[in-house]
Amino acid sequence: MAKRKEDNFCSPENAKRPRQEEVEDFDRDGDEDEGTVSFTNGTSTLTAAEVGIIESIQLKNFMCHSMLGPFKFGSNVNFVVGNNGSGKSAVLTALIVGLGGKAIATNRGSSLKGFVKDGQNSADISITLRNRGDDAYRANVYGNSIVVQQHISMDGSRSYKLKSEAGAVVSTRKEELIAILDHFNIQVDNPVSVLTQEMSKQFLQSKNEGDKYKFFMKATQLEQMKEDYSYIMETKERTKEQINQGEERLTELKRQCLEKEERFEIIAGLSTMKTNLEHLKHEMAWAVVNEIEKQLNAIRDNIKIGEDRAARLERKMEEQQVRLNEAENKYKDIQDKLEKISQETNARAPECMALKADVTAKKRDYNDAEVLYNRFLNEYRALKKDDEQLCKRIEELKKSADQSLEPERLERQKKISWLKDRVKTLQDQESSVYQEMEQFQQAIEKDKEEHTRIRREELDVKHTLNYNQRQLKELKDSKTDRLKRFGPHVPALLEAIDDAYRRGQFTYKPVGPLGACVHLRDPELALAIESCLKGLLQAYCCHNHSDERVLQALMRKFYSGTSRPQIIVSEFRNEMYDVRHRAAYHPEFPTVLTALEIDNAVVANSLIDMRGIETVLLIKNNSVARAVMQSQKPPKNCREAFTADGDQVFAGRYYSSEYTRPKFLSRDVDSEISELENDVENKKAQILNLQQHLSSLEKDIKHNEEFLRSYQQRYKELKLKIRKSISEIQELENIEEHQSVDIATLEDEAQENKNKMKVVEKTVEQHKENMEHLKSLKVEAENKYDAIKLKVNQLSELADPLKDELNLADSEVDNQKRGKRHYEEKQKEHLDTLNKKKRELDEKEKELEEKMSQARQICPERIEVQKSASILDKEINRLRQKIQAEHASHGDREEIMRQYKEARETYLDLDTKVKTLKRFIKLLEEIMTHRFKTYQQFRRCLTLRCKLYFDNLLSQRAYCGKMNFDHKNETLTISVQPGEGNRAAFNDMRALSGGERSFSTVCFILSLWSIAESPFRCLDEFDVYMDMVNRRIAMDMILKMADSQRFRQFILLTPQSMSSLPSSKLIRILRMSDPERGQMVLPFRPVNQEEEEN
Repeated sequence: MAKRKEDNFCSPENAKRPRQEEVEDFDRDGDEDEGTVSFTNGTSTLTAAEVGIIESIQLKNFMCHSMLGPFKFGSNVNFVVGNNGSGKSAVLTALIVGLGGKAIATNRGSSLKGFVKDGQNSADISITLRNRGDDAYRANVYGNSIVVQQHISMDGSRSYKLKSEAGAVVSTRKEELIAILDHFNIQVDNPVSVLTQEMSKQFLQSKNEGDKYKFFMKATQLEQMKEDYSYIMETKERTKEQINQGEERLTELKRQCLEKEERFEIIAGLSTMKTNLEHLKHEMAWAVVNEIEKQLNAIRDNIKIGEDRAARLERKMEEQQVRLNEAENKYKDIQDKLEKISQETNARAPECMALKADVTAKKRDYNDAEVLYNRFLNEYRALKKDDEQLCKRIEELKKSADQSLEPERLERQKKISWLKDRVKTLQDQESSVYQEMEQFQQAIEKDKEEHTRIRREELDVKHTLNYNQRQLKELKDSKTDRLKRFGPHVPALLEAIDDAYRRGQFTYKPVGPLGACVHLRDPELALAIESCLKGLLQAYCCHNHSDERVLQALMRKFYSGTSRPQIIVSEFRNEMYDVRHRAAYHPEFPTVLTALEIDNAVVANSLIDMRGIETVLLIKNNSVARAVMQSQKPPKNCREAFTADGDQVFAGRYYSSEYTRPKFLSRDVDSEISELENDVENKKAQILNLQQHLSSLEKDIKHNEEFLRSYQQRYKELKLKIRKSISEIQELENIEEHQSVDIATLEDEAQENKNKMKVVEKTVEQHKENMEHLKSLKVEAENKYDAIKLKVNQLSELADPLKDELNLADSEVDNQKRGKRHYEEKQKEHLDTLNKKKRELDEKEKELEEKMSQARQICPERIEVQKSASILDKEINRLRQKIQAEHASHGDREEIMRQYKEARETYLDLDTKVKTLKRFIKLLEEIMTHRFKTYQQFRRCLTLRCKLYFDNLLSQRAYCGKMNFDHKNETLTISVQPGEGNRAAFNDMRALSGGERSFSTVCFILSLWSIAESPFRCLDEFDVYMDMVNRRIAMDMILKMADSQRFRQFILLTPQSMSSLPSSKLIRILRMSDPERGQMVLPFRPVNQEEEEN
């Protein structure tokens, strides 16, 4: 059998393998030696053995010997001689046991503890193996020798120490010993290597051909190879059975796996969801950090902007102070000028007053004189008229003194009487007609007033109808787009604003309409808030005037013919004004600011600036509003209030609202549409009634005017007749005859009247002169007064513009003071806000550090997050709810996953094993077929070599022999013919004499030695049954073989003295001391197999 490869045992790890794995070594050897048979190995050319031979052996307390050795063995032939009981067999037994052999293999006992000397606690064996040359085992570790020390305890246990040449312990593991034995090809259980006394007796005495065959098979290790092959085939059959069982099991496992997989797929999303949940948690942790960082950046930006704004406010404060100083200086200059004019005016005032009093006195004197003059002038004129009448009367009397006019007078009297009656009748008719005229006139005026009122009412109703119809259309449009409430063009305008903002035309996107940015907390206050804010609800806010100009250009496209919404320019701020110190407060009633939900600080600040919504209270009940605002002192900081009906209430005034319902802020659009539709129908019906009434009034007016014109004509006619009759009466009365008067009396009266006229005329002249004199004095006084008054008026004319300028300057000073207070308040408010922002920045930085620490605990590596924390929080909650729902509906997901994973792993594992086993069986069949062929070839080669060596050895005594191997029946037949003779007459060994049979057996053993590889051979009492001749022949044959195989070691145990051996340096004889007297039997104790294995 070929030597095992060294590279298989180059390390202790490779050396760790049980003896039953020798089949693998055989497989590898078979692969390398396929098609050839090696009769020698690479060491056959050596002159002396270098590895694996026994250099020495030493025993302590072993068997019945307290101490044996150390025995130094030669490298070639060693004879251990001594009487029976001297310890020869103990040395051989120690060699087997010391190199790891079992106790039963020694045929000296069944347990190791039987080898401990009686009375001792342990036994020790020390064997030194040679380890030289190229084939040395771990030469760098062990050196030239390997010392194998074995310690056997009383309980049957044993331990190893493998030492180097220097005595250092290299290993205590049996696996290392096995590796060494495999490397040196030492087989202590092989009878060819170590043939004990018992086995030698059995072999020599056995005549069974099967035993010989078994001995051959065991010696060549073919038996081990056969047993390994049989074991492999049995394993293959068992494996096939396992494959069949596995395939049956696979079908069931596949069904179970599919069931688990189907159930797993139902909740397979849970793993993804949980992974997503963990990822979302990681994102959430860093999203919070991102948001805080954004807030920090925003706060820093705000602080920077705030600091810039603080600087601007400081500059504006300085500019405002300069303007205030200029306004105060201007006011002082104007006041000085006006004071100078006032002083001049005051200086002329006494003179002016004196002159005015003088003018008044002179006017009074002149008027008194004029009154006297006129009185006497009238008296003169009356006297003159009387004189003329007296003279005329006298002339008339003189002419008609002799004429009789009585009949004519009576006729005239009668006619006068008739005319007077007629005049009375006509006057009665005139009065009646006048009354009728008055009635018709009043009726016409009343109808016209009613017509005017109805016409005005009709126009109002039409205006309301048009307004309601527009509002109805806007409300209907707002159902699809709420922004259309604020105007039909608002959606398009907002789109244009968005487009312009995207193109970068705005610094900040304008905000509006403001009404769309606020929400009511109490819907009942909608009309009140609309009445308060009015057009501001449609207004827009811009950050600066540049944005305002862009917005105006956009509005002109949509509001060309109509008034465009108001634009408020105010710097955009992220926070609402702090108005707590100036806001109105009432425990029961809110302000407009608190009644609105305003999310945008820009909107709130604009409404505060433009309307002061923090100072306007909202009180639903009108009487309560009057009581709060007018019956008592209004609440602090409250300027005005609005009622639920939209009425405006001041401390001393009350204005009713012109609106009845809200237009922009109402929430219930459908009910408003329904109400407006009813109102529209009512207004249309009302307009129709008013138009019918107007038509009726127009008819009445026309009819009455016709009657009035007819009565006016009749009235004129009556007036004409009355005037004519009165004229006739006057004419008749004027020509009535006067009574006769004494002409002389009349002449005296006329003369007296003339005298009075002269006196009065003179008095008139006097009074006229006095009046002219007083008039001249009055004119002179008036001229003086007018002159001084002109100067005063000139001063007043100079003072009036100065007063206007002073008022304007005063207003300017007030404005500048208010502006200064405004900037001071703004500066204070801004600095408070700025300090608050800085404190908030410090808090946010601390919060950022905490959140970053928490985020690193959750997710050490920072990740980029696109979503906000609120969105992630919603997603996390939604995902948690979904996972909980899945758990509730499908059970414990972890258990299902575990079951599916176990089922799948079990299935895949078994499937892999089955496939692997199938591949293994297929490969094993191929390998075993090849190996069995190689085994048969190897067996045939060993058989042939054994035959050749056997024939060769027999021929040394002129014997002829034949060996027949029956591998099928497992028998070995050896036939030997002593001497020269007919080869056909071969005798069976049973027919040979004892010496011949021993010689033939030695030849057989030597032929086995020739084909077996082992560094040493041991024979115990091989010549016990030989006579001197055969012993000598056998010894010569052994020595000859030893001489031809100097690379092997031979240890031969014999009780013979061996004194006849030739002297040679290759032969070493070790003589054992005689045994102690009385020692006849070794103290062996039989034990069971389990004890030996232990």
